[in-house]
Amino acid sequence: MKNGNVALLQLCSGNNTKHNLAQIEQQIKQLPETVQLVLTPENALLFADAATYRKQAEVQGKGPLQDAISSMAKRYNVWILVGSMPMVSREDLERITSSSLLFDSEGNIKARYDKIHMFDVNIEDEQGNYNESVIYQRGEHITVVDTPVGRLGMTICYDLRFPGLFQALREQGAEIISVPAAFTRYTGQAHWEPLLRARAIENQCYILAPAQVGVHGTRRTWGHSLAVDGWGKVMKKNVDAVASTVLNIKTDSLSVMREQIRVVKHNRFRPQLTSLIKKDATKE
Repeated sequence: MKNGNVALLQLCSGNNTKHNLAQIEQQIKQLPETVQLVLTPENALLFADAATYRKQAEVQGKGPLQDAISSMAKRYNVWILVGSMPMVSREDLERITSSSLLFDSEGNIKARYDKIHMFDVNIEDEQGNYNESVIYQRGEHITVVDTPVGRLGMTICYDLRFPGLFQALREQGAEIISVPAAFTRYTGQAHWEPLLRARAIENQCYILAPAQVGVHGTRRTWGHSLAVDGWGKVMKKNVDAVASTVLNIKTDSLSVMREQIRVVKHNRFRPQLTSLIKKDATKE
């Protein structure tokens, strides 16, 4: 287990990728040099419509958006998690996925996670209807990867409502779980913080949740980027500022609570997600 400093970037991204990248770099430039891992929200590099996502989707390891983040990671000597961006599917080259990519400080892709749970809902907000499955192919892999600050399990936004995925990540050794999000204002106000705290408590993991905030076309997002420790305590919260939040995490502190309350050992309904535990294509 490791300790280290992380930063959660809260963004108001749109359909201009150059503007989005500039917004990310501006926040990273202002971070202390001690920060080792930077996390960005869902739709960090592009927040647009279905046609634009399809047009700008990139093949893994190739494309201007990935090149820009790779260069940024090297320039500032930090690991960067792209909360999500459109990628060509690993399963079907004719389709795209909503994917989270982790770059190391040398600009290499260390891990990829394709969003498993599609946000297909009808709610009482400005947009009303959301159908991600029309745009994206759902993911087929869970992803856990070692980082300088601890072992990281990766999720995206709507995944937060499915505790079995988080349990599977814990089973694979996760100490930290990322939840980059663009939660709607309507659902965020009701459910965002309770769900994040619940996932932290259930799995005795740090939950790091960088969020989108503001207006994005017809959509309004909730913000409230949050960091929660393994006991369920909110460590840091950014309500509505387009700005970074820096904190120190100590994953060695998790061993005490995991010994005191042995939820993994005692769980009589341990997740049977072997169909999703596939070899990550980013690894050798």
